[in-house]
Amino acid sequence: MNKVYPTIMAGGTGSRLWPLSRETYPKQFIRLCGQYSMLQDTINRLHAIDNLGSPLIISNEEYRFVVAEQLREINQLSNNIILEPLGRNTAPAIALAALQIIKHDPNGILLVLAADHIINDDAAFCSTVNQAVTYAEQEKLVTFGVEPTYPETGYGYIKKGQQTGDKGFIVEKFVEKPNQKLAQEYLNTKDYLWNSGIFLFKASVYLEQLKLHRPNIFEKCQQAMHNTEQDKDFIRIDKEIFSQCKAESVDYAVMEQTNDAIVVPLNSDWSDVGSWSSLWQISEKGENNNVICGDVIAIDSKDNYLRSEDKLIATVGVNNLAIIETKDAVLVMDKAQSQNVKKVVDELKRSNRKEYVIHRQVFRPWGSYDSLDKGQRYHVKNIRVKPGEKLSLQMHYHRAEHWIVVSGTAEVVIDDKVQYITENQSVYIPLGAKHSLANPGKIDLEIIEVQSGSYLEEDDIVRFQDRYGRIENEHK
Repeated sequence: MNKVYPTIMAGGTGSRLWPLSRETYPKQFIRLCGQYSMLQDTINRLHAIDNLGSPLIISNEEYRFVVAEQLREINQLSNNIILEPLGRNTAPAIALAALQIIKHDPNGILLVLAADHIINDDAAFCSTVNQAVTYAEQEKLVTFGVEPTYPETGYGYIKKGQQTGDKGFIVEKFVEKPNQKLAQEYLNTKDYLWNSGIFLFKASVYLEQLKLHRPNIFEKCQQAMHNTEQDKDFIRIDKEIFSQCKAESVDYAVMEQTNDAIVVPLNSDWSDVGSWSSLWQISEKGENNNVICGDVIAIDSKDNYLRSEDKLIATVGVNNLAIIETKDAVLVMDKAQSQNVKKVVDELKRSNRKEYVIHRQVFRPWGSYDSLDKGQRYHVKNIRVKPGEKLSLQMHYHRAEHWIVVSGTAEVVIDDKVQYITENQSVYIPLGAKHSLANPGKIDLEIIEVQSGSYLEEDDIVRFQDRYGRIENEHK
C-alpha cells in the first residue's frame, strides 16, 4: 500500500469568523472547540489512516512562525512547511506539495486538507479515507462530498453520477454555491453532496492532470521548486518564477477538467466553519440550546452562540444571536446574518482600523505581547518570552522604555552592557539605545513594558540582529 501524506492548506484569513479570526491570526490557529487549534486538530485526527506519512503544510511568510510553533507543540515539526511567497490559490499550492513529495516517494498519495475544518467523527473520517485509497491507487482523483442535511447556500455542490466500486461515484458535475431555492432542490433530489474541498490522489497523477489541463501552472510550479531553499523549518520557493503562475483553484484547474474524478460520500459530522451560525450548528448545546464558551450568564435566552474571551457576557431574553467578545471588540449578530460579518470587516478596512488585522494580543516567534493600555504619549504592554528565546537587537528613534519583570529572569542588553534582572526589578532603556531582551531561564519570562515618547507605533524599530530572519516590517 502506498504511503498517504497529509497536505494541509493553512494560509486563509477566515473573515466571517471576525472578531476571533483576523488577518494576522486567522481561524486555523485558534482553539475553537478544545485544547488544540484547528490546524493541530486537522493533524491529530489522522492517526487511524493506514500507512500515514509526515504532514506537509502549505502556508505563507506571515504565518510561518505560528505554524512552526503549533507543529512543534504536537511533535509534528520536521522541515515540512512550504512557504508560498504569494497566494496563487489551491491548484498551484497542491502542485508544490506534489513536487516535494515525489522527490522522495514517487508513488506517494496526497490527502489534501484545509486547516480550518471541523470533523467531529474522526474514526468515520479515517475509515472513509482508508477505503478511498483504493481509487487513488487506481490513478483516480478522489474528492469527498458531504451528505447535505439542510439547504446550505454557502457551499459548492457535487452531483453524483454512476456508482463505481463500493463507496464512490463518478463525478457528473461540480456546481457553484446555489441560492436558497436551488439548494433546497439539490437536497430533495439526494443526488448532490456538499463539496468539502478534501482530495485524495497520487502526487504523480495530479501533476500529470495539471500538466494536461493547465500546463502554465505545472511548468511554473516545477521551475519554482527547482530553486527551493531550506531555511530552518521552512521550504522557500522561487518568488519571481512563482509570481508568473496563474491563480486558480484545484476544482477549476483539474477536477472539473478530468475524466477520472470520483466523489466519495463523507459521513463524519463535517463543517468548514465558515460562519458563526455553522459553528453553533456543530457545537455541543447546553441549556435552552445555547452554545456557551467562557464567562457567560444567559437568562431566558435560547438558541444563541455566546463566547467570552476576556469579559463577562450577560444576556436576558434574547434568542438566535451570536455574541462574541474579545479583548478589543464585541460582535452582536442575528445568526441568520452570519454571512454578512464580512461587511463589518470591509467597513473596518475602509476606516483604516486595525481590528480586522490584529488582536490585542499579538504572537511572535519568541512569545507574545498584549497591549494593556495606550494613550497619546504612552503604551503599556504585557510581554511573555518563551524559555531560550530572544527579541531582536534593536533601537527606537521616538520612544524610551521601562521593563519591569513580573516572573522569570531577563537577560537585558543595553548598548554594550549585559545585565540580569528578576522579579520586581526594573530597567530603563533610553531613546536611541541599542537593546535586546532574552529569556535564559526554564520558565516563561513575563514583563510589563511601559513605552513613552512622541511616536509609539510598531514601525519605529531599527533592527540590527535577529535570530528569526525577520524583515524590517515584522516588528518586535
